[in-house]
Amino acid sequence: MAKKNSLVIVTRKLPDVIETRMMELFDARLNLEDRPMSKAKLIEAVKEADILVPTVTDRIDKEILTQAGKKLKLIASFGTGIDHIDLAAAKAADIIVTNTPGVLTEDTADMTMALILAVPRRLAEGERLVRSGTWTGWGPTSMLGHRIWGKRLGIIGMGRIGQAVAHRARGFGLSIHYHNRRQAHADIEAELEATYWESLDQMLAHMDIISVNCPHTPATFHLLSERRLKLVKPHAYIVNTSRGEVINENALAKMLANDEIAGAGLDVFEHEPAINPKLMELQNVVLLPHMGSATLEGRIDMGDKVVINIKTFVDGHAPPDRVLDEMF
Repeated sequence: MAKKNSLVIVTRKLPDVIETRMMELFDARLNLEDRPMSKAKLIEAVKEADILVPTVTDRIDKEILTQAGKKLKLIASFGTGIDHIDLAAAKAADIIVTNTPGVLTEDTADMTMALILAVPRRLAEGERLVRSGTWTGWGPTSMLGHRIWGKRLGIIGMGRIGQAVAHRARGFGLSIHYHNRRQAHADIEAELEATYWESLDQMLAHMDIISVNCPHTPATFHLLSERRLKLVKPHAYIVNTSRGEVINENALAKMLANDEIAGAGLDVFEHEPAINPKLMELQNVVLLPHMGSATLEGRIDMGDKVVINIKTFVDGHAPPDRVLDEMF
């Protein structure tokens, strides 16, 4: 497959250096306006393209993939998550799917740690107070939060990001606990001084701070259900930099409003970009616009992986970041 015979359609604007590289290597059609494609536009794209480069906000579902042209053989997604692509439908259409794993670990862990600090110490509330012009100065009982030193951190999902969060959290004096589908290797547990909880329910009931770092899959949809959220201690905080769908957002908002959970730091939302209006009303929640991976360095690293996946495929080889069949 010669490079100029391979039409690569990119659904969103990417960093300039990545777009330039794509234009040099491929017959690339860029989205210079950076407006999300409608479903109709995505259908047009899959009918024309040899290779589609979507982002995590593009829903590449069965309806779209069943209308794909015979030329479409690769979906090189710009992002780590793959829950926005119907993998079974892609496999049925003999379309290879790739993603960009590993490059966002440190950035997302940094954001997770920032929220772990921000929520108990009420940083966003303090910033709003200053901007409101109503701050009257320091007082011995004003804006009191809680220290995190010595507290128990429960990490849900001890993959790359979960481990990176644990490394950072240890430096802040947090005790590391985790729940995962499989127990981590003994060497990792020893390095992190981490305690494994086979039962998520039991871990939730004993933690001071809970960090959600697992991917969104059918098995993790509303993993933190209303029933499980009720197990969380009233003084505890929840941080989510993974996917909004992992938490029952309505139940979380209700419990935060009733002081059944002390606070939350959310970088992702169940129906983003729409934000639950109940969350918007709360002072004990830090709300961020999906910024966990938003560094220039990270975005360029993601783009480099996309380019490598496409170039390897075009040259007739298996892309290095192919989503494995067992994940379908």
